[in-house]
Amino acid sequence: MNTNRKILFIVALMLIGLAIATITNVALNFREYGYNNAIEKSKMTAEIVRDGLTAHMVNGIMDKREFFLSNIANIKDVQALWIVRSNNVISQHGEGLQNEHPRDAIDEKVLKEGVIVREIRETSDNAVLRVTIPYIASAYGSPNCLSCHNAKEGDVLGAISMEFNINDIRQTGAMTIAKIFGINVLFLIVALWVTNHYFKPYMKLFENLQQGIKRARTGDFSFRFKTTLTDAGSEVAEQMNTLFEKMEETFGGIKQNLNTFVSRSNISCSDPLSSAGMIIQELSHVYKFKKTIELDSTKEVIYDRFVYVLKEKFHFTHFALYEVEKNSKERKLIHITDHKSFCMPVADSNALECRAYRTNSDIYSTDFPHVCLNCATDDKEYTCIPFNINDDLALILSYSAKDTETIEMLNLSLPSIKNYFEAAKAVIESRTLMDKLRDSSLRDGATRLYNRRFLEEFIDKSAEQALRSHTSYAVLMIDIDFFKMVNDTYGHDAGDTVIKALAEILQITVRKADLPIRYGGEEFLVLLHNTTPEGAVQVGEKIRTRFNEKKFQFGSDVVQKTLSIGIANFPSDAESIWKVIKFADLALYEGKHTGRNRVIPFEERMFNGGPEF
Repeated sequence: MNTNRKILFIVALMLIGLAIATITNVALNFREYGYNNAIEKSKMTAEIVRDGLTAHMVNGIMDKREFFLSNIANIKDVQALWIVRSNNVISQHGEGLQNEHPRDAIDEKVLKEGVIVREIRETSDNAVLRVTIPYIASAYGSPNCLSCHNAKEGDVLGAISMEFNINDIRQTGAMTIAKIFGINVLFLIVALWVTNHYFKPYMKLFENLQQGIKRARTGDFSFRFKTTLTDAGSEVAEQMNTLFEKMEETFGGIKQNLNTFVSRSNISCSDPLSSAGMIIQELSHVYKFKKTIELDSTKEVIYDRFVYVLKEKFHFTHFALYEVEKNSKERKLIHITDHKSFCMPVADSNALECRAYRTNSDIYSTDFPHVCLNCATDDKEYTCIPFNINDDLALILSYSAKDTETIEMLNLSLPSIKNYFEAAKAVIESRTLMDKLRDSSLRDGATRLYNRRFLEEFIDKSAEQALRSHTSYAVLMIDIDFFKMVNDTYGHDAGDTVIKALAEILQITVRKADLPIRYGGEEFLVLLHNTTPEGAVQVGEKIRTRFNEKKFQFGSDVVQKTLSIGIANFPSDAESIWKVIKFADLALYEGKHTGRNRVIPFEERMFNGGPEF
């Protein structure tokens, strides 16, 4: 049902309701009027009969009353009239005429109770009102009833019963109601015609607006509004047409531009306006993310932001984020949610064992059983996504779910997640470059070992934490014996060769947790993490032996060099790492002066009351 018909239907219902209410009210009023009119006529007739019978009694012509009563009964609309005597009157004056006895229960009730009784009897073709009125004895008024009757005040002397034909009133009411109904029907027809005539153009315009807006919801603004109205409705149509023309021109460009982002978004909606709104909202979130990470100082903080987004925005519960150093092919774990690795250990030491990194493609466990042979989550569904930052660095996101349905729901977020990665790409690359520049400033150019500046920063950051966490360090102070002779005899290039050889030996001898540092010139320092004094001596001996076995070819000469190594321990020897370094230097000095080519642990006697650090 269209709007025009709905309005006509509502107007018709309202007018019909009004007509029913009017007709009902008129019918009730006519019935009430006829009823009250008959009641008044009955009261008047009762008074006439009473006065007439009183006159007959006073004049002594009571035997003539039947003629009087028959004349009264001939009054219009009076179908029947009779009087009845009470037992009191009968006992005093006799039973009277034959028809003056109670005819029914109503007469008996009125004689007994002294109340007026009214009753309407209606059939399909007739309506009769029965009224029975008592005559009450009273000494107050005229005539004085008690002067003629042996009765008390308030006794019932008799009653008069009358039946009135009220059918004419009912028929008159019916005719009136029929006329009113006809007038209402005519008014209803006229009202509906007027309503339809004047409102139909507005309804058509309204339906036209509905069609246009419905098409606009699907991104189609080519609809044009039409109307026959010449008033404000025409202005509305013109204004809407102008608006749709501008929207068609403007939105066409917006839609085309947004198509650039649709392929990288998980937003899917049949309504282009809603899609555009959601895409713009997502781009806004990505933009805010980018503006935030641009002010972060390190890429580690940026990675933490990624983890937050994956947890809070995309609701990932089990995932891991890896960083791959392309040159070394080493994969480093950045974050994992529940410490249960996704991959076999071999994939961490050699990133090429990671299928996602090696193929540079998204890996879905739902594509093929055991698609990645190095995956450690065969009991779950998983997805691995590689993302290249630059020629040196890549990221890998891995996540899993307990069933196919859940992993596919998570996969729907991938386009949006890649938008975040894309937004962060330049920032991560910048922070990586800054890390490289900073790392270069903290490394020795010849050996690529950390330098003394790095040692200073490390000690400043780690010393107090090491004490709180009960972390121990052994400090190995290393010096090449008679190194100056190499430079003087074979030149500085030969000296650099010896220095680099020692650096290589340090790197292959100590653990990843240990720090080999070029302290200055031919001096090197090694921080051994959480080792025993005995273990430190063993490492020192291993370094000394390997270096002593190293042969250098300088021209026609084959040269072997030795090392002197001093060892001190933190915090057993001192609670200041700088002081421990000094003690290791004193042990080195002891080794130099007791024959060289030795590993000497620090002893308290070597300090000799030196200055505090």
